[in-house]
Amino acid sequence: MSQIRVLLADDEPLVRRGLRAILESEPDLIVVGEADDGAAVVAQARRTRPDIVLMDVRMPRVDGIAATRQLGRFDGGGPAVIVVTTFENDEYVYDALQAGARGFLLKRSTADDFIQAIRVVHNGESLLFPAAIRRLATRRGGPEGRRLAEANLTDREAEVLRLVAQGRSNSEIADELFLGVETVKTHVRNVLAKVGVRDRVQAVIAAYESGFIR
Repeated sequence: MSQIRVLLADDEPLVRRGLRAILESEPDLIVVGEADDGAAVVAQARRTRPDIVLMDVRMPRVDGIAATRQLGRFDGGGPAVIVVTTFENDEYVYDALQAGARGFLLKRSTADDFIQAIRVVHNGESLLFPAAIRRLATRRGGPEGRRLAEANLTDREAEVLRLVAQGRSNSEIADELFLGVETVKTHVRNVLAKVGVRDRVQAVIAAYESGFIR
Protein backbone atom coordinates (compact mmCIF):
# COMPACT_ATOMS: atom_id res chain seq x y z
CA MET A 1 0.00 0.00 0.00
CA SER A 2 1.33 3.44 -0.95
CA GLN A 3 1.76 5.55 2.16
CA ILE A 4 0.88 9.23 2.57
CA ARG A 5 3.80 11.06 4.16
CA VAL A 6 2.76 13.56 6.85
CA LEU A 7 4.74 16.24 8.68
CA LEU A 8 3.36 17.53 12.01
CA ALA A 9 3.90 21.20 12.92
CA ASP A 10 2.75 22.36 16.36
CA ASP A 11 4.54 24.04 19.22
CA GLU A 12 2.84 21.79 21.79
CA PRO A 13 4.57 18.40 22.16
CA LEU A 14 1.39 16.83 23.55
CA VAL A 15 -0.57 17.78 20.44
CA ARG A 16 2.11 16.34 18.16
CA ARG A 17 2.23 13.15 20.20
CA GLY A 18 -1.55 12.74 19.98
CA LEU A 19 -1.64 13.34 16.23
CA ARG A 20 1.22 10.91 15.66
CA ALA A 21 -0.64 8.19 17.58
CA ILE A 22 -3.81 8.81 15.54
CA LEU A 23 -2.11 8.79 12.14
CA GLU A 24 0.26 5.90 12.68
CA SER A 25 -2.67 3.65 13.56
CA GLU A 26 -3.55 3.75 9.84
CA PRO A 27 -1.56 1.58 7.40
CA ASP A 28 -1.60 4.20 4.62
CA LEU A 29 -0.32 7.09 6.77
CA ILE A 30 3.21 7.65 8.02
CA VAL A 31 4.57 10.56 10.08
CA VAL A 32 7.93 11.53 8.60
CA GLY A 33 8.79 14.38 10.94
CA GLU A 34 7.77 16.94 13.55
CA ALA A 35 8.44 20.65 13.95
CA ASP A 36 7.69 23.14 16.71
CA ASP A 37 7.79 26.37 14.68
CA GLY A 38 7.46 27.59 11.11
CA ALA A 39 11.17 27.81 10.35
CA ALA A 40 11.65 24.20 11.44
CA VAL A 41 8.68 23.16 9.28
CA VAL A 42 10.35 24.45 6.12
CA ALA A 43 13.68 22.80 6.96
CA GLN A 44 11.98 19.49 7.84
CA ALA A 45 9.90 19.57 4.67
CA ARG A 46 13.01 20.00 2.52
CA ARG A 47 14.61 17.03 4.23
CA THR A 48 11.65 14.61 4.53
CA ARG A 49 9.53 15.56 1.47
CA PRO A 50 6.07 15.06 3.02
CA ASP A 51 2.89 14.90 0.98
CA ILE A 52 0.85 16.69 3.66
CA VAL A 53 1.72 19.13 6.46
CA LEU A 54 -0.63 19.47 9.43
CA MET A 55 0.18 23.05 10.35
CA ASP A 56 -0.62 24.84 13.59
CA VAL A 57 -1.45 28.36 12.48
CA ARG A 58 -0.07 30.10 15.59
CA MET A 59 3.52 29.20 16.43
CA PRO A 60 6.46 31.18 17.88
CA ARG A 61 9.14 32.87 15.75
CA VAL A 62 7.76 31.91 12.29
CA ASP A 63 4.00 31.29 12.27
CA GLY A 64 2.03 28.85 10.16
CA ILE A 65 1.02 31.50 7.63
CA ALA A 66 4.60 32.42 6.72
CA ALA A 67 5.58 28.74 6.68
CA THR A 68 2.68 27.89 4.34
CA ARG A 69 3.75 30.65 1.99
CA GLN A 70 7.35 29.37 1.95
CA LEU A 71 6.27 25.78 1.31
CA GLY A 72 4.30 26.97 -1.70
CA ARG A 73 7.55 28.20 -3.25
CA PHE A 74 9.07 24.71 -3.35
CA ASP A 75 9.69 23.19 -6.76
CA GLY A 76 6.49 21.49 -7.87
CA GLY A 77 4.39 23.49 -5.41
CA GLY A 78 5.53 21.76 -2.24
CA PRO A 79 3.41 19.68 0.16
CA ALA A 80 -0.28 20.33 0.67
CA VAL A 81 -0.98 22.20 3.91
CA ILE A 82 -3.93 21.58 6.23
CA VAL A 83 -4.16 24.23 8.93
CA VAL A 84 -5.01 23.05 12.43
CA THR A 85 -6.60 25.70 14.62
CA THR A 86 -8.58 26.19 17.82
CA PHE A 87 -11.22 28.56 16.42
CA GLU A 88 -12.77 28.32 12.95
CA ASN A 89 -13.30 32.09 12.76
CA ASP A 90 -9.65 32.84 13.51
CA GLU A 91 -8.40 35.53 11.11
CA TYR A 92 -5.10 33.64 11.00
CA VAL A 93 -6.95 30.77 9.30
CA TYR A 94 -8.15 33.04 6.54
CA ASP A 95 -4.64 34.39 6.01
CA ALA A 96 -3.31 30.82 5.85
CA LEU A 97 -5.92 29.88 3.25
CA GLN A 98 -4.94 32.90 1.18
CA ALA A 99 -1.30 31.85 1.57
CA GLY A 100 -2.08 28.50 -0.05
CA ALA A 101 -3.41 26.12 2.63
CA ARG A 102 -5.79 23.54 1.19
CA GLY A 103 -8.20 23.66 4.13
CA PHE A 104 -8.36 23.62 7.89
CA LEU A 105 -9.37 21.44 10.82
CA LEU A 106 -10.29 22.31 14.38
CA LYS A 107 -8.07 20.86 17.08
CA ARG A 108 -11.15 19.34 18.67
CA SER A 109 -11.89 17.33 15.49
CA THR A 110 -12.16 13.59 15.87
CA ALA A 111 -9.44 11.13 14.92
CA ASP A 112 -11.54 10.04 11.94
CA ASP A 113 -11.82 13.68 10.81
CA PHE A 114 -8.03 14.05 10.72
CA ILE A 115 -7.54 10.77 8.86
CA GLN A 116 -10.25 11.52 6.30
CA ALA A 117 -9.00 15.08 5.77
CA ILE A 118 -5.51 13.89 4.91
CA ARG A 119 -6.84 11.37 2.42
CA VAL A 120 -9.19 13.90 0.80
CA VAL A 121 -6.47 16.51 0.31
CA HIS A 122 -3.96 13.91 -0.89
CA ASN A 123 -6.46 12.87 -3.56
CA GLY A 124 -6.41 16.38 -4.96
CA GLU A 125 -9.56 17.79 -3.37
CA SER A 126 -9.68 20.72 -0.96
CA LEU A 127 -11.04 20.63 2.56
CA LEU A 128 -13.80 23.21 2.38
CA PHE A 129 -16.10 24.43 5.13
CA PRO A 130 -18.29 26.86 3.18
CA ALA A 131 -19.99 28.55 6.14
CA ALA A 132 -16.71 29.33 7.89
CA ILE A 133 -15.01 30.55 4.71
CA ARG A 134 -18.04 32.71 3.91
CA ARG A 135 -17.94 34.36 7.34
CA LEU A 136 -14.24 35.07 7.03
CA ALA A 137 -14.29 36.16 3.39
CA THR A 138 -17.16 38.59 3.73
CA ARG A 139 -15.20 40.55 6.34
CA ARG A 140 -12.30 41.11 4.01
CA GLY A 141 -12.00 42.29 0.45
CA GLY A 142 -9.00 41.30 -1.60
CA PRO A 143 -7.38 40.83 -5.01
CA GLU A 144 -8.99 37.39 -5.42
CA GLY A 145 -12.42 39.02 -5.60
CA ARG A 146 -11.30 41.45 -8.27
CA ARG A 147 -9.77 38.61 -10.28
CA LEU A 148 -13.07 36.76 -10.42
CA ALA A 149 -14.94 39.84 -11.59
CA GLU A 150 -12.61 39.96 -14.61
CA ALA A 151 -12.48 36.21 -15.29
CA ASN A 152 -15.29 35.94 -17.88
CA LEU A 153 -16.43 32.50 -16.74
CA THR A 154 -18.83 30.60 -18.97
CA ASP A 155 -22.26 29.74 -17.55
CA ARG A 156 -21.15 26.16 -16.93
CA GLU A 157 -17.94 27.23 -15.23
CA ALA A 158 -19.90 29.59 -13.00
CA GLU A 159 -22.29 26.77 -12.13
CA VAL A 160 -19.38 24.49 -11.22
CA LEU A 161 -17.79 27.20 -9.07
CA ARG A 162 -21.03 27.67 -7.12
CA LEU A 163 -21.09 23.95 -6.35
CA VAL A 164 -17.42 23.95 -5.39
CA ALA A 165 -18.19 26.77 -2.96
CA GLN A 166 -20.84 24.57 -1.37
CA GLY A 167 -18.10 22.07 -0.55
CA ARG A 168 -19.08 19.54 -3.23
CA SER A 169 -16.50 17.06 -4.50
CA ASN A 170 -15.90 16.49 -8.21
CA SER A 171 -17.99 13.32 -8.17
CA GLU A 172 -20.87 15.08 -6.40
CA ILE A 173 -20.78 17.92 -8.93
CA ALA A 174 -20.76 15.38 -11.75
CA ASP A 175 -23.90 13.73 -10.36
CA GLU A 176 -25.62 17.08 -9.84
CA LEU A 177 -24.95 18.33 -13.38
CA PHE A 178 -25.13 14.97 -15.17
CA LEU A 179 -21.54 15.27 -16.34
CA GLY A 180 -18.54 12.97 -16.29
CA VAL A 181 -16.03 13.44 -13.48
CA GLU A 182 -13.26 14.21 -15.97
CA THR A 183 -15.44 16.92 -17.53
CA VAL A 184 -15.95 18.47 -14.09
CA LYS A 185 -12.19 18.38 -13.47
CA THR A 186 -11.69 20.22 -16.76
CA HIS A 187 -14.20 22.91 -15.77
CA VAL A 188 -12.51 23.31 -12.37
CA ARG A 189 -9.09 23.65 -14.03
CA ASN A 190 -10.52 26.28 -16.39
CA VAL A 191 -11.97 28.23 -13.46
CA LEU A 192 -8.66 28.20 -11.61
CA ALA A 193 -6.78 29.30 -14.72
CA LYS A 194 -9.19 32.13 -15.54
CA VAL A 195 -9.31 33.44 -11.98
CA GLY A 196 -5.55 33.04 -11.64
CA VAL A 197 -5.57 31.00 -8.43
CA ARG A 198 -3.78 27.79 -7.50
CA ASP A 199 -6.57 25.70 -5.99
CA ARG A 200 -10.25 25.34 -5.10
CA VAL A 201 -9.92 27.13 -1.77
CA GLN A 202 -8.55 30.24 -3.46
CA ALA A 203 -11.38 30.12 -6.01
CA VAL A 204 -14.00 29.94 -3.26
CA ILE A 205 -12.42 32.87 -1.41
CA ALA A 206 -12.57 34.84 -4.66
CA ALA A 207 -16.22 33.88 -5.14
CA TYR A 208 -17.21 35.28 -1.77
CA GLU A 209 -14.94 38.33 -1.82
CA SER A 210 -16.28 39.42 -5.21
CA GLY A 211 -19.93 38.95 -4.26
CA PHE A 212 -20.29 36.27 -6.94
CA ILE A 213 -21.74 34.11 -4.17
CA ARG A 214 -23.67 35.78 -1.36
